[in-house]
Amino acid sequence: MTIQAVMFDFSGTLFRLEQDESWIDELTGADGDPLDVEAQAELMRRMTAPVTQILEFTDEYQHAWDNRDLDPELHSKIYLEVLRQSGIPQPEQAKALYDRLIDPSEWTPYPDAEAALKELADRGVRVGVLSNIAFDIRPAFREHGLDAYVDEFVLSFEVGAIKPDPAIFRLLLDRLGIAAENALMVGDSAEADGGAKELGSAFALVEPLPTGEREEGLLTALREHSVL
Repeated sequence: MTIQAVMFDFSGTLFRLEQDESWIDELTGADGDPLDVEAQAELMRRMTAPVTQILEFTDEYQHAWDNRDLDPELHSKIYLEVLRQSGIPQPEQAKALYDRLIDPSEWTPYPDAEAALKELADRGVRVGVLSNIAFDIRPAFREHGLDAYVDEFVLSFEVGAIKPDPAIFRLLLDRLGIAAENALMVGDSAEADGGAKELGSAFALVEPLPTGEREEGLLTALREHSVL
């Protein structure tokens, strides 16, 4: 099988929302006291967990959770509830932190993202970004000069489908003009990103580690599948 296109996930794969302690320095709990270190770390984990549900919700909020990546309003609703349940009862503080989450400029590319994308482009391999997300991530790529290496973006809230639904992979493949068996999906979730295998595409799993702890995860994945 010759790989003619690579599909990349966004969060935890090409970019990561890194913990910035300045975001939460002024956050206070229900008692008005600042959050301790453990609470801060848990809060960031809850804000960036890509797939796993770690809280219990009422039916209303469960619907929002299940459909958060299809509708920006539901995304805002559920993550503000996540923050409330995580010890941030003040709405203005929760909204300020949520706004950080959806700000593309706050996301950091992995150290090898540019090298991986550029080398694929230089080799004539088509590149697509496929993300379950409720906000436009293209500005993050433009800010770091990476948009020049991406042929197509397929974002769940724009197309009305979420991974692992085969339809969203098929849509990107059609836009790239590449057969599924000639494509590789690279992502940090075997459950969501691994759905590409149902169509016959190869799949490479990368760990969503902090950017400082994963220097060549993307390049390694591409080399292991003989794309580079």
